[in-house]
Amino acid sequence: MTLIRKAVFPVAGLGSRFLPATKAQPKEMLPIVDKPLIQYAVEEAVAAGITELIFITGRNKRAIEDHFDTAYELEAELEAAGKTALLETVRNVIPKNVNCIYIRQSSPLGLGHAVLCARPVVGNDPFAVLLADDFMDTAEGHKPVLAQMTDLYTYERSSILAVQDVPREQTRQYGIVSAAPYRPNLELVSGIVEKPQPADAPSTLAVVGRYVLSPSIFSYLETIGKGAGGEIQLTDGIAALMQAERVLAYRYAGQRYDCGAKLGYLQAMTAMGLKHPETAEGFRASLTALLAGEGAQ
Repeated sequence: MTLIRKAVFPVAGLGSRFLPATKAQPKEMLPIVDKPLIQYAVEEAVAAGITELIFITGRNKRAIEDHFDTAYELEAELEAAGKTALLETVRNVIPKNVNCIYIRQSSPLGLGHAVLCARPVVGNDPFAVLLADDFMDTAEGHKPVLAQMTDLYTYERSSILAVQDVPREQTRQYGIVSAAPYRPNLELVSGIVEKPQPADAPSTLAVVGRYVLSPSIFSYLETIGKGAGGEIQLTDGIAALMQAERVLAYRYAGQRYDCGAKLGYLQAMTAMGLKHPETAEGFRASLTALLAGEGAQ
């Protein structure tokens, strides 16, 4: 049984890399085939046993709340039209036993500040953090990535960071860890730095958008002050936390797509389009024809 029941979704960002598409809608509502990014992240959390979803929102994020709310008029129209399959899809966006809590981040003070906003709800419980624009495609034969991490937490009782190797020229885009082997696919973190220049990076092992954290992190986030970019960085909070508690880095089983960037978003759309039962066959044929220079069929 998982010890992690609460998950934090920082969704207050502006999504500026996707303007103008994100001018009037949250980047987390951008669809991958037929579901928004935030729904994939929520489904991953629910699959890990999470029952309390804490969304740290900002201005122009109302669409996220509406998406996970009951749509009475839509349901009534679908029911009247006899579209039972679509009706069930709409009704089952989120399980009945899962609660959604929305907290407004009044100022864009960084990821660490967004996580700190969840403290009144998280309290003294360990919790997960999921960044929806890091889209995680489950590896065949494995649990979803967060479920892998919550299982590890149950055994290790330590904060866990999802990590992957990145090209050295990309270290300036990530929090980068120094770590020593501990167990298969699991390493003991000895240092972490936010967005180092390639020449200064202690390794190429990057933290990506899944965390399982001790509630002790809140005390450090309150006191660390502003870091890179003039923001309160979660990376700096973790660096302070690891002086008192063990922190582990986990090389997860799965494929990550950076859907905060256009190329990563297109890659995720392609990968899921080739898996979706309604689109796989036709999409594969269209891609084959396109790559052969024949155009869409």
